[in-house]
Amino acid sequence: MATEESPQGRFRRFVRTVLAHRSGGNGARHDPARAREVYQSSTMGALIDGVYDGDVSVGELLEHGDFGLGTFNQLDGEMLVLDGVCYHLRADGPVEVADSGDLSPFAATTWFRADTSRELNSPMTRSELMALIDGMARSPNLIYAIRITGRFSEVRTRTVRKQEPPYPSLTEAAEGQAETTFTDLTGTLAGYRTPDYEQGISVAGYHLHFIDDTHQHGGHCLDFRIDHGIIALSERSELHLSLPTTGQFLSSDLTSSNLGDRIRKAEGG
Repeated sequence: MATEESPQGRFRRFVRTVLAHRSGGNGARHDPARAREVYQSSTMGALIDGVYDGDVSVGELLEHGDFGLGTFNQLDGEMLVLDGVCYHLRADGPVEVADSGDLSPFAATTWFRADTSRELNSPMTRSELMALIDGMARSPNLIYAIRITGRFSEVRTRTVRKQEPPYPSLTEAAEGQAETTFTDLTGTLAGYRTPDYEQGISVAGYHLHFIDDTHQHGGHCLDFRIDHGIIALSERSELHLSLPTTGQFLSSDLTSSNLGDRIRKAEGG
């Protein structure tokens, strides 16, 4: 278990949270043209092929949404955006509020407003909950931002470790990931359900990250069992894809075969 956070640490986290909130574009959530949009930087296919240096900052991502996920340059841990705050979930344990200038090679954000929700009053496994969400979704051909809050009897996560050039593929990097199983805690699962036809652009199916209510533990979710909680879905019909112009992206061959299998392996599916 983590040690109790010091007063100085709590103060630093408070200041960084305020700064993170200030960098968001509040007007966008009232703009119908952007309210139904997922803003995504780069592609999952590029990340799979080891393109780990992006040119989009956390501050820019927060101008396009208050909810989302991704990773950081050099594949340095997992990203989770909740309520306009971008959290950096590191492989060596700590969870921090990311700096607005931190860069990302892959991320997807949106303005989360629940279109439908459902209360969970009995324990469910990951597969059972995913089947329930499939039934709640209006169509498998749209994107859904998913937020699940509640008490979990178990959550199994992984967090990728920071890489150094020359970068390995994501499937190779994931072999050295840090896996952790948390038990009996409250927290939030957040991410997306993406149509199958978007495989390679995004992650087809479910892509979820977890953070506990103390904001001290989290990572990319591999499996879970929830005791009770609330599911909230936000339907999205537009995808804004922003491609990086870094030298690594421009010079990469992104036409690799078996992309779907490689993504499933990297994501733990």
